[in-house]
Amino acid sequence: MTQAVQREASGPGSAVSPVPGVGDPAPDFELANQFGEPVRLSDFRGRNVAIVFYPFAFSGICTGELCEIRDNLALFEDADAVVLAVSVDSKFAQRAYAEKEGYGFDLLADFWPHGAVASAYGVFDPDSGMALRGTFIIDAAGIVRYVVVNPRGQARDFAEYRAALTGLGGS
Repeated sequence: MTQAVQREASGPGSAVSPVPGVGDPAPDFELANQFGEPVRLSDFRGRNVAIVFYPFAFSGICTGELCEIRDNLALFEDADAVVLAVSVDSKFAQRAYAEKEGYGFDLLADFWPHGAVASAYGVFDPDSGMALRGTFIIDAAGIVRYVVVNPRGQARDFAEYRAALTGLGGS
């Protein structure tokens, strides 16, 4: 199942783009991970990538979702997929969060410019200053193959990840 949500930019200086659709090239980006290391999406060409935008580190629904990914990381590995989890938190908050929860995947800091990557993917909410729960599965060629943006307060359906990743297969 694939859903896309179009978001309009709001507020002065907002630059929220439309949500990329299935078949669109994934917008490239570079962000620091929880260790301050640069992570560039285009460096993963040749592998599948699951980009998971989440509102904030240490929040209840986000922790449940990311722990589900942590506990089922083999699903992503079997599909030759890398997980990149992105929020507007700083790399310092991301590192504390990753250490506390034992996440073995990159948590990326879309901290400054605040929400720029979430904006490029159409999932930044400028009124609240946070990313929405957007999920993008990108194939080995850098093309979006699955998109879902969940309403505020609604957790993602992990079964949908499984179906989308199974459809990609390994590289």
